[in-house]
Amino acid sequence: MCFYSSSRVSLVSVAFSFLMLMASADRVFESSSLDSCQSNSSFTASLFQIAFTPNNKSLALNVVGDSSVTGNVTFRVEATAYGYTFLRENLNPCTMGLMTFCPLNQVQIAFNANYNNISSSIINRIPSIAYGIPDLDAIVTVYMYTASNPTVSVACLRSQISNGKTVNQYGVKWGTAVVAGLGLVASALVSGLGHANTAAHVSLYSSSLFNYFQGVAMIGLCAIPLPPLVLSWTQDFNWSLGIIKVRFFQRMATWYQKSTGGTPATILATLSTKSVQVAKRNIERSRLVEKARSLYPRAQISTIASGEYIVTGMDRVAFRADIEPTNLFFTGLAFYYIFALFSLVGLALFKTLCEVALRRKWMASQNPRLQAFHDKWRVIIKGIILRLVLLGYPPMTILSLWEFTQDDSPAEIMLAIIFLFGMSAALALAAFKVIQAAKRSGQIHKTPAYMLYADATVLNKWGFLYIQFRASAYYYVVLTLAYILVKVLFIGLSQKSGTTQGIALVVIEAAALVGAAMIRPWMDKPANAISISICVINFLNAIFLLVFTNIFKGPSLLIGVLGVVFFFTNVIFALGLLIIVIVVVTISLIRKNPETRYQPIADNRASFIRSQIALPTELDQLGTTARRKVLCEYKAGLGLSDSEKDLQSMDLVHRQDEEAFLNTSYYGPGSSPATPTLQSPAFARAHYSGAHSVTSHESIDEAYGAPGSGQRSANLKPHVINYDTASSRASSSHSNPQTEKRPLGPGVKSNNR
Repeated sequence: MCFYSSSRVSLVSVAFSFLMLMASADRVFESSSLDSCQSNSSFTASLFQIAFTPNNKSLALNVVGDSSVTGNVTFRVEATAYGYTFLRENLNPCTMGLMTFCPLNQVQIAFNANYNNISSSIINRIPSIAYGIPDLDAIVTVYMYTASNPTVSVACLRSQISNGKTVNQYGVKWGTAVVAGLGLVASALVSGLGHANTAAHVSLYSSSLFNYFQGVAMIGLCAIPLPPLVLSWTQDFNWSLGIIKVRFFQRMATWYQKSTGGTPATILATLSTKSVQVAKRNIERSRLVEKARSLYPRAQISTIASGEYIVTGMDRVAFRADIEPTNLFFTGLAFYYIFALFSLVGLALFKTLCEVALRRKWMASQNPRLQAFHDKWRVIIKGIILRLVLLGYPPMTILSLWEFTQDDSPAEIMLAIIFLFGMSAALALAAFKVIQAAKRSGQIHKTPAYMLYADATVLNKWGFLYIQFRASAYYYVVLTLAYILVKVLFIGLSQKSGTTQGIALVVIEAAALVGAAMIRPWMDKPANAISISICVINFLNAIFLLVFTNIFKGPSLLIGVLGVVFFFTNVIFALGLLIIVIVVVTISLIRKNPETRYQPIADNRASFIRSQIALPTELDQLGTTARRKVLCEYKAGLGLSDSEKDLQSMDLVHRQDEEAFLNTSYYGPGSSPATPTLQSPAFARAHYSGAHSVTSHESIDEAYGAPGSGQRSANLKPHVINYDTASSRASSSHSNPQTEKRPLGPGVKSNNR
């Protein structure tokens, strides 16, 4: 075969030279699939590989196809870039020396040839920008006509081309993953150092960044034909969904599926004999494909009549990540499990370090906080586990729902049921507890912030849901979880209809944007600005996605241009978020007191949180003052003398009473009295400081039998202040709390006067 240097041959060669798809240091154009673009095509190709290398002027072709047309044929070639058609040309294979097609008399066509005599004039016609622009969105379409009827197309073939440059880079994946991970770790460290306000902001920014990355990755999961630039950019964030290729995991996933009654896919194993077509725009998928049930029972893996695979949606993401579609669910599950396991191992190491630091007194200034972590580590670890559940809820829900439609194996279906309903139930319970605590706090203390932040158990266990919101917007946790659930339902269960997904996502993101803009539930103005900005970008991405469905039958140029706009919009926004997170994390770690950078939050949460970690002397001083007043009034009521002997006797009683006070039990709202026990200082501090924030000294005096209470006791014994639900309401209005006599502590004798 030879190529003539005519103008037509040059233009056609330039069009075909764009065909490709592989990254290389050399300038190269490749293509790996030839798609049919009409339902009654008389020529189909199950394998099509072409590579054109301008540096050495070589062209390599490897084609396997079937034809039902015989005789002389002519071709019409059209080439487009980003929807703009820049080439339309007719050609005759007989005048070009293509003897395989002149005449066309073979039912099966197969040839694998290399040509090294491409003219330099052809190469010079290729624009220089075509070599460097990443994810080139260029398509070559070839129509075939018979010589007897040159106006009716008997076959239509289309090939997506690439120059080997792509934005799907490992550097982008690692960079974004490291920044997001450092943000989450930094928020935990800052919280451990006692900077509650700073920790809340760092947690908000880092989790918002992580959620935004997950939202971008979800766009790639939709069964909608996407421009190459959009496909590659969304592929950069698949790590946030646990879609990461590790060869060992792929072998393990295949083994697990076989062992549990499933049939693994073999798409990647048959690339040398069959092409894989990534579904693109302008393809009537419903007319072209038939389900490949003979290969394996999956709903989304399809083939054309020649046997060429067509992948879309989640199968497309798996194929581009070099993962067999049947291994996608197991891969995401395995990486989520590993992420959670490493997080818990890190927490266990930190607890061990705290134990050693407390015993050897390494950090005297932080001992109260380390002791608090030591005392409440069971509650803290529950809160961390629930936070991990929230981070992994979107990807695991999508994969689980999708697995229900694929039925890879009975065991994987069971895993999907466990993860879907288990995680949903855990988050639903957490949201219910938050709502319950907030409503109860509002009824008793006239503000939901009190129990949400003053109660250490509620804060450590359920606080991951609401710390980013202001206290009065605690209910927004329910709206957030509902938003996630509805969104993943459409992505996971509507893989057969990309149009349904596009319309649903526009409605969902619009509702999320309107709700965020009207309620503005986040803790302060900067937090609201960043979070609402993310909602705006998500809504714009949903609009782009709807346009990509081609439901409006717009020109191809519109789709090509919007693909570029989508890329640059998200690149700029992601870069801004990364810079914000890096700055916030850096300042929180290097500043001695990063709290000065933030204004106090309007819900007064800082004062409630500080009441949990008050120094022991605060409780002692308050108790001592109250008891001295009681003893003085007691003395005056009995008419005792002011002699030195009597004073010494009262001091002895006072010291005995202080010792007995250590055996006094305090009960929080909603609790019931129990037998006297020695409570930990942290427990007593939390409830004592919380109770006295709404109880006057008069109430304390009355509790100990001061005048005006109507109670005079002949025996001076410590009393238990019981803050149950009813008495807590009474204490807020300065009514008398209930009192109950308790025995004195060990070794303390009763003085009856």
